[in-house]
Amino acid sequence: MFSQAQDSTQNKKVIIFKAIEKVPAYPGGVEAIGRHITQNLKYPEVAKLIGINGRIVISFVIDKQGVVREVTPVNCIGAGCESEAVKVIESLDTWSPGMQDGKPVRVQYQIPISFLTPKEKVKFKELAQSDYGFVFNIKGTLYSLNDAEQLLGKSFKSADIALAEPFYNTGDDARFVMPGKKEIYLINMR
Repeated sequence: MFSQAQDSTQNKKVIIFKAIEKVPAYPGGVEAIGRHITQNLKYPEVAKLIGINGRIVISFVIDKQGVVREVTPVNCIGAGCESEAVKVIESLDTWSPGMQDGKPVRVQYQIPISFLTPKEKVKFKELAQSDYGFVFNIKGTLYSLNDAEQLLGKSFKSADIALAEPFYNTGDDARFVMPGKKEIYLINMR
């Protein structure tokens, strides 16, 4: 199996193989990839704070020289987990390239990366005291942290978070202006 993509800079087709005669090999094998991920993956601070758990699938290409290229997340769990997973895969060492008909070829791979934390309950007090700001989307309505606390109680289950993503306030609503915070996150509740 292979796929083709158009290279817009040179106007020629680029072939990326998914199944070939000789697959690319990472120095040390699959175990070494696992060790690299375990040793270098940093759980994003916000993801830990709000108890984000999940698995991200990362797609990438091993080029003809064995270099990791075109690293992209296939799915999203939010709170910086995708960018951290991409960064770790981009930092992999050079592979032995894949071969087809005796020639090196580009090969596409996918690797799952899990983010797991035992945190089950998120306390609004901890969120308020953190360096981050939070806006909550509950059933399609946006709430400030204080309003969400009045609605949900003193805490909520981290499993109730569908997605946590950066929130960019246009400044139209004063409830969502949070000076002094590193970043503001939109917490989309299930």
